Amino acid sequence: MFSLRSISVNVEDESAWVESGATLGEVYYRVAEQSKIHGFPAGVCPTVGVGGHLSGAGYGNMMRKYGLSVDNILDAQIVDVNGRLLDRESMGEDLFWAIRGGGGASFGVIVSWKIKLVPVPEIVTVFRVERTLEQGATDIVHQWQYVADTIHEDLFIRVVVMQSNKKGHQTVKAKFVALFLGNAEKLHALMDESLPQLGLKHEDYIEMSWIESVLYWSNYPIGTSTDVLLERQPSSEKFLKKKSDYIQEPMSKSGLEELWKKMMELRKPVLTFNPYGGKMREISELETPFPHRAGNVYKIQYSVNWKEEGVEAADKNLDLIRRLYEFMTPYVSKSPRCSYLNYRDVDLGTNGNGNASYSEASVWGTKYFKGNFDRLVQVKTAVDPGNFFSYEQSIPSLTAWEGKMAE
Repeated sequence: MFSLRSISVNVEDESAWVESGATLGEVYYRVAEQSKIHGFPAGVCPTVGVGGHLSGAGYGNMMRKYGLSVDNILDAQIVDVNGRLLDRESMGEDLFWAIRGGGGASFGVIVSWKIKLVPVPEIVTVFRVERTLEQGATDIVHQWQYVADTIHEDLFIRVVVMQSNKKGHQTVKAKFVALFLGNAEKLHALMDESLPQLGLKHEDYIEMSWIESVLYWSNYPIGTSTDVLLERQPSSEKFLKKKSDYIQEPMSKSGLEELWKKMMELRKPVLTFNPYGGKMREISELETPFPHRAGNVYKIQYSVNWKEEGVEAADKNLDLIRRLYEFMTPYVSKSPRCSYLNYRDVDLGTNGNGNASYSEASVWGTKYFKGNFDRLVQVKTAVDPGNFFSYEQSIPSLTAWEGKMAE
């Protein structure tokens, strides 16, 4: 799929056809090339591929304004198990529903997507500030939990929390990163009203174009040419593991303090808190396979990276992230403990040889999809009864399972 990467932007009808092998960075670049007042709500990592990102739902820093990537898809082209090339009309609404967040790899080969461009202002505002425990991080994160999902939908404030060593002193630091679809003056007023604890100064607010904010969120220095978005190879860590959770009730200060202790003990894992609310609250959880909508305050991404080769290093790092995930059990969503499909997490269970029963697959299926898992199974059974398209956590076909049992 990597070479299927053409992007055709149509500013007149505010859409684009994007092949699955393109990267998000290439999409943003091509949109901005045509228009200063359009963007697309998708991930903040430019080297992520379009195909996997969109088929697994896709989110980014405009989700509170415009929802997920899949909430902005108009059409798609998929090759089904019989080798037919189908568009939205010929595949039907059930399959079109399933591939917008149910994971494409269970249903066919998605060749391209028609996305809906969204309006962005000519000037947006960003900030990025860090606070350690000594600088009041606990109080600020605690308060952030109460405003991040209810604040104006044009504002997205992500928090990245990590263990830190300063001059031999161990602490935890929280980095607050924001995108505001408006000017600095408006953002300043919003922040003073809703999160004065952060203590932002006039110079913390930086105005720029939307495409420049894409670079800023990717940690490129201000002034970097947007051409870097065309680089398709990530310069990231060699090995990584991610997990996810949903917070539905803000954590108490004492809960946060316990979490900081745990992070200082484990040292390596990093947590990223992504706020919900806004548009995410308005869209029904049945609208797409992605069900994590109203009722979620923020999502947690767990992350650990390492460079050392070999099983021992992998096991050590996986153990660290699993221990942090285990620690968080009392604080996160329950029955099911929800997860985000695009951080595919085999810790939740796998189907082994690719033919899982409905009850086996529902163990992880309900964590990713809640009640939508049943509809995904129905679509799968209809379009790929023989389970030709399968992987460790693919949607099971009831026909294939019954056939296997009959054998």
